Amino acid sequence: MKTFSCSCGNPLYFENTLCLKCQHEVGFDPAAIDMCCLDETTPLKHCANGAGNLLACNWLVPKDGTETYCVSCRLSQLIPNLSSANTAQLWMKMEGAKRRALFSMLSLGIPLQPLHDPNAKGAVNEHGQAVPLALSYRILQPLPNAPVITGHDAGTITLNLEEADDAIRERNRMNLNEPYRTLLGHFRHEIGHYYWSMWFENDPKGEEVLGAFRELFGDESADYGAAMNAYYSNGAQVGWQERCISAYSTMHPWEEWAETWAHYLHMIDALESFESLGLRKSAAMPKETIEKIVPLPKPFQSAPVAEFTHKLQTWLEITPAINELSSSLGHNMSYPFVVSAPVVRKLFFIHCMVKRQVNEAKNQPSTAATQAR
Repeated sequence: MKTFSCSCGNPLYFENTLCLKCQHEVGFDPAAIDMCCLDETTPLKHCANGAGNLLACNWLVPKDGTETYCVSCRLSQLIPNLSSANTAQLWMKMEGAKRRALFSMLSLGIPLQPLHDPNAKGAVNEHGQAVPLALSYRILQPLPNAPVITGHDAGTITLNLEEADDAIRERNRMNLNEPYRTLLGHFRHEIGHYYWSMWFENDPKGEEVLGAFRELFGDESADYGAAMNAYYSNGAQVGWQERCISAYSTMHPWEEWAETWAHYLHMIDALESFESLGLRKSAAMPKETIEKIVPLPKPFQSAPVAEFTHKLQTWLEITPAINELSSSLGHNMSYPFVVSAPVVRKLFFIHCMVKRQVNEAKNQPSTAATQAR
């Protein structure tokens, strides 16, 4: 996440709603990917979820437009009953994590919705019915006889509201023996499933990259139910640390893609924060070492590696510092992961997929920028 500036020159941060120096209201303009100072001349206004006393969203919409809700809030297909103050607070935390996740998509230039016919290859829901592959969210509160399972299905991402409760999320983390479990991590993981469907399953050009995916991650046609039962019955595969970013990655190729995708976004967002704050570090892994690791299968066998190499070198240098800072402040390690050589190749593959999709979006009339309005 980059830092921003008010028109008065005061630093602003992504969640800000007020400039503490000039006392102007501020908000985030997703079309410009920038914070904006609001006054009578500004052609923007608060999202309906940020107007009045609700203050649940700081994103903006055009004053002369037809939309009252911002692009992030419009993606929420279903939300819990907000009559309870505790439920409302948990929902606001959920929406805040969603906006952070969506910021990464906007910043990278990745469209939030398909650029081609969403039914080109027959997107289906859990009932086998053809549906448009369009991104949406359902944030649900579990009931005694109606548990909520976090997951992705045909563009719709479902999240359990209870995960916004720090105590419950920490209990779940410990019960599942996970070193890392955050709201933002959930959103990034699940949107990874959405983009897998968009880019590999429903894109007419998906066959061009599916072979490379299978060589790196495995065959996604493997029975998912059987893989899930095996994982929860037997645990992660032996030696998973040598080839995967997390234990959960070993369950199924879809999950390894989503876990690696989430870690790519962690890396990109944290590096943007690091560089935006004016911090610099020397490279931890020699460039030559990375270049020996990253060669990919077709069609990315000749993909340029310089940009990715720089990001990875910096990331491997700053993560120990991040962990030491966390420990110094009495917290668990912020990044308890080992980036092995196979994981480096998978991260580079995701980097190449992002570049491919961004380039495709630039050649389409409906781009990430127009979708953000």
